[in-house]
Amino acid sequence: MTATTKFDEGRLAQVLVAPIISEKATRLGEKQNQVLFKVLRSATKPEIKAAVELMFKVEVASVSTVNQKGKTKRFGRSIGRRDHVKKAFVALKPGQELNFSGEAA
Repeated sequence: MTATTKFDEGRLAQVLVAPIISEKATRLGEKQNQVLFKVLRSATKPEIKAAVELMFKVEVASVSTVNQKGKTKRFGRSIGRRDHVKKAFVALKPGQELNFSGEAA
């Protein structure tokens, strides 16, 4: 596979921060066979694809990313801001499946 030859495995292990599990993510998974991940802000689409293929042993069709600005929030008198987040919409090839329940396929 090209995932290990192109990129450093240590870097790929850090690219995916966490899966996003929400109503929208579940709907995308059922209808369009997509999975949502929170990723490093410096991560590139090829890196995200390689990381998903390496860690979950699935084939990725495409990757779309969204940079989401952190909301401004008040903490008492002071105003703070949540961290900026980069989300990755990973489309899997037909017949591929990804589950986070921890069961072996």
